[in-house]
Amino acid sequence: MAVTVLIGGARSGKSALSIEIASRWRGGVTFIATGEPGDEEMASRIERHRAERNAEWTTIEEPIELAKAIENAPEGDLVILDCLTLWVSNLIGHEVDANEIEERAREAAALVEPRETPTLVVTNEVGSGIVPVNALARTFRDLLGSVNSTFAAIARDVLYVAAGRAVPMKRFDEVVSDVLDG
Repeated sequence: MAVTVLIGGARSGKSALSIEIASRWRGGVTFIATGEPGDEEMASRIERHRAERNAEWTTIEEPIELAKAIENAPEGDLVILDCLTLWVSNLIGHEVDANEIEERAREAAALVEPRETPTLVVTNEVGSGIVPVNALARTFRDLLGSVNSTFAAIARDVLYVAAGRAVPMKRFDEVVSDVLDG
């Protein structure tokens, strides 16, 4: 099968789409959750997300060691990785440097790429707005963009999700070919 990246803004329907796809899968499902309950509001969000998932699915809650979580997903399961945005934020919060984060992303992508069952990778698009005013926010935006590109590079499909709708995104080579070949 293949990797599909679901990218879009906050509350755009990315996670809901991944759950809908997984609910139609006839095999096992492993949900890799990267959220960390750093405050009361986030803890409530995590509880709501847990309640939305099928109780028969395996859930791996791993906010830092993404490669380890992927390695622990059974080979025949569809995998939902939700989400890269929180994972990158967690790593920055744990003072992991940018080069290390990019290396960990490449390692995780290399682990999902050869899987024979679908992998759904949920992430946010945060680079479409204004340039952030502080260095930490710019670092986060730039790192997430790089991590997203790493996963998109190995994905068969990248779907931009907005308002509960998904639009397929083309690869650079497809766009170049469309432009040059007519």
